[in-house]
Amino acid sequence: MEKMIYFDYAATTPVDENVLRKMIPYFSSEFGNPSSVYDIGKSNKVAINMARKQIADAINCSSEEIYFTSCGSESDNLAIKGIAKANKNRGRHIITSKIEHPAVLETCNRLEKEGFSVTYINVDKDGIINLNELEKAIRRDTILISVMYANNEIGTIQPIDEIGRIARSRNIIFHTDSVQAIGNIKIDVNKSNIDSLSMSAHKFYGPKGMGALYVRKGINFQRQQDGGHQEREKRAGTENVAGIVGMGEAIEIANRELKGHNNNIKYLRDLYIKAIVNRIDDIHINGSLENRLPGNANISFLGIKGAKMVELLNQKGICASSGSACSAGLIKPSSVILNTGASIQVADSALRTTFGKYNTITDVRYLVDSIDEIVKKYR
Repeated sequence: MEKMIYFDYAATTPVDENVLRKMIPYFSSEFGNPSSVYDIGKSNKVAINMARKQIADAINCSSEEIYFTSCGSESDNLAIKGIAKANKNRGRHIITSKIEHPAVLETCNRLEKEGFSVTYINVDKDGIINLNELEKAIRRDTILISVMYANNEIGTIQPIDEIGRIARSRNIIFHTDSVQAIGNIKIDVNKSNIDSLSMSAHKFYGPKGMGALYVRKGINFQRQQDGGHQEREKRAGTENVAGIVGMGEAIEIANRELKGHNNNIKYLRDLYIKAIVNRIDDIHINGSLENRLPGNANISFLGIKGAKMVELLNQKGICASSGSACSAGLIKPSSVILNTGASIQVADSALRTTFGKYNTITDVRYLVDSIDEIVKKYR
């Protein structure tokens, strides 16, 4: 393959060169264990605390409210299981949406098997929850609401401020999976009344295998991993210092460049959608065009399976993803798109393209030409 053009930034991002440079010493010369009492260990503890502050500043919280994890999925597990189990004396009811990431849905399924009750609320045709349905779902024993900030497949942004207000007014803990939102949306946990928030570094040009969880001071949650005393007794294990330093640097860069980054990828996204609409018939745009992540475009090309489209684009050196999830070797239509009320045909023919800071107008033109050629040949 002579060239590779990447349009799957929602799946992962390349590590920013400045982030990588910041990380490198912690693989070699600065290799000390942060729990050690000698200088090389103490200096790593200082580096960890600096990164913790960088992350806290990015979402307007205190450093003591940030806990490092291995990824967004671990953060979701720690938040939902930890909060539910620590507060079960108040109640055992949880509310979430039907289009959450599997890290949330499977965690809720696990808690149901352990005696908790979960209400899965619907979304409309754009993938947005109904606030009236959310309020009606609240019971006397509701202890937690977990609704993602923005959807990983269709890019829909939820009414987080309104959810936060509802939760706070009813004394219910509000957690949000913000893995897709961080780096694309300016987040203020205090303004939005968010009590807990999950994030993952590799979604904003940081390293893979590195995540963080925000939990508001005063919110009780239980550790899920036994062992040492790291992360203020909430997450055992020697810290991934290089990853933590990289995450801190990445989130600082992302917040500093947020406006320009968003303007650029939104321009490319809109250029792509406009070209597709003008050139190709029988398409369906999935998700809200108004309340949407700036770099997300999810379009169904009716008559061609999304998985087949991904395969054919790959042959042209283009990386994208379908709206399908692979489970046990079987390709299934996207449950997210099906939950918006779309048909199986629409869900099965979805193609997700997500744009990032290394894409160009030339890349987008090549993408459109390639899709047009594939549609004409295989539809």
